[in-house]
Amino acid sequence: MANQGAKKRKEENSRHMTKLLRLIIACNVIYVLVRMLFFYSTFTWKHWIGLLLTTAAYVIYQQLASMAKPAYDDDGELFDGGFDMSTGGVCGL
Repeated sequence: MANQGAKKRKEENSRHMTKLLRLIIACNVIYVLVRMLFFYSTFTWKHWIGLLLTTAAYVIYQQLASMAKPAYDDDGELFDGGFDMSTGGVCGL
């Protein structure tokens, strides 16, 4: 059975990861729109490679999401709220 801190951490992690995913998607959408609509004449295959590299942020997102994932016991009750994403370092993105 989790205490209030674990429940709060679960909710904070959920909000943080949602915000991070929206930021990643927004950056890629803005890049594609600006690059393809306004600078279409200079859009080359190199930019496609750059876009693929920037989507590598999804891999990092998945690793952070697995760290922030809460753990439940056999009865389905919250056991652990996941890693605290508000700490500094790599997880503090």
